[in-house]
Amino acid sequence: MILFLAELSASIQQSSAVDQLYDRLRIEIIHGDIAMGSKISEAELSRNYNVSRSTVREAIGRLESTYLVSRKANAGARVVELGIEELLEIYQVREALEGMACRLAATKMSDAEIAELDALLKAHMQSSELQAGHAYYQKEGDLDFHYRLVQGSQNSKLIHLLCDELYTKLRMYRYQFGMLSPRAVDAYTEHQHIVRAISDRDGEMAEMLMRRHIRASRLNVERQMK
Repeated sequence: MILFLAELSASIQQSSAVDQLYDRLRIEIIHGDIAMGSKISEAELSRNYNVSRSTVREAIGRLESTYLVSRKANAGARVVELGIEELLEIYQVREALEGMACRLAATKMSDAEIAELDALLKAHMQSSELQAGHAYYQKEGDLDFHYRLVQGSQNSKLIHLLCDELYTKLRMYRYQFGMLSPRAVDAYTEHQHIVRAISDRDGEMAEMLMRRHIRASRLNVERQMK
């Protein structure tokens, strides 16, 4: 029994160390503190962060699963490099998947959850940058409108593809490309219309509005890149 508890304690500590290292590396990669294309050295990370090689290995594996790190045979692991073509592909995928998520959310979300989504939008409007029409930046997780909507779909596959994979990569693009947001006020208004459709339990309308919303954002990116 004592041996079992000791092993359980060690496992919990290891898991905590992996979580902490993963979160730290993830933020540093997204913000560009760890440069695009740079090689990931297990030995160097182990020394720099004072953790075991096995902890580093697990954290790198999680970074691979969110497409922030790629591993090639005989080349090791490297931070991914960003390209405009990939960004546009991400928007194309989001248009289809988030439209589907909205259709599902219109039937799956409770009245209380929809009210919370509406309250989130009201909180977003408190941003001075949004009020001035300069930018519409959202924090991660439950403070992000799209994240909350996808969670509301209650579809585990959609949640994994969007929340665990694409959104992390998209945030990296936003930080490092520093794209302007001339659509800030329009995007906020579009969010309001989407919530109204979901509140009306009109899945077809919610899907159409979300697809238009994502498509407009993609076209804006294309214009900026030109």
